[in-house]
Amino acid sequence: MQNLVLFTSKDHEKLLKLRKGESKFGEHIQLISNLTNIYDDIVNLDVDYVIFGIVEDIGVYANYGKTGTYKAWEATLKILLNIQNNNFTNPKRVLILGHLEYEEERKMVKEKLSKKNISKARDFVEEIDKDVTYLVSTIIKAGKTPIIIGGGHNNAYGNIKGLALATNDAVNVINFDAHTDFRAEEGRHSGNGFSYTYAEGFLKNYFIFGLHENYTSDKLYKTLNKVKSIKYNTYESLEIRNELDYKAELERGLEHIASRPYGIEIDCDAIENIPSSAATPSGFSIKQTRQFVNYFAKHENARYLHICEAAPTKKTETKVGKLIAYLITDFIRANGH
Repeated sequence: MQNLVLFTSKDHEKLLKLRKGESKFGEHIQLISNLTNIYDDIVNLDVDYVIFGIVEDIGVYANYGKTGTYKAWEATLKILLNIQNNNFTNPKRVLILGHLEYEEERKMVKEKLSKKNISKARDFVEEIDKDVTYLVSTIIKAGKTPIIIGGGHNNAYGNIKGLALATNDAVNVINFDAHTDFRAEEGRHSGNGFSYTYAEGFLKNYFIFGLHENYTSDKLYKTLNKVKSIKYNTYESLEIRNELDYKAELERGLEHIASRPYGIEIDCDAIENIPSSAATPSGFSIKQTRQFVNYFAKHENARYLHICEAAPTKKTETKVGKLIAYLITDFIRANGH
């Protein structure tokens, strides 16, 4: 895979901060020193989870969004490797594979928005889709669980298609998000990964948790209400008007998706005051997000975790890295039981 950059022992040494009397998560994870064939390289590895990053914000640019989502992977590694190794974190079960890198393509994100550039970016997203699909399907076929970090929500497409190809059937998804990402099939971008996979038959049941009423069009509500395999709730009905109970809605979400393999999608746009491509001052708390991941990771049909849209700056990279590291370890703890 030409766009896959392995996480090497050199990268590992650079980021790991050892401390006397402590054992760090990063000291016990597994690495692959060189790649021949991804499936063959991981199928016999004694790990359960394969973590990889997607270093891109082309899908966000292609959706006229705020770029910077390519920075989430490095911010996560800096924190994740340096949390404690103990019975709760269990890093021996984890392979950090590396990341998908699109440096050349990313150069265009610095260019001004124009019809031509948007069209070019949407073509690039299709190429990224192929890489993500291949990587996710290969990891799942090898009997491991992928944890995908970074990039825009366009990458939900590759996750869903990858899981569907690995299981030879349409799959379900729960999406913790302020937006539907079910927009028109107008060329690939971060706002239509779910509509494309639904139209192509890879996505069956879809539940959107915490839609923001101010940022979902009337046309989209009509679509959602018309399609029986899509269910949703809104942030306002849960947290502002208290018409719905958070715990009861978790149960309703699980009921909708648990019948077949499903993915857990976490969009950082849904979390209050987290730097992201569409950051919100009014959203779910980090505690609620962690509870969400814990709840859905417990079920045997939970087959991947994707955390996307975080766009850290130098000032906020520690905050973002800590958030994502918490969500990764929450997923592993719940999923491993």
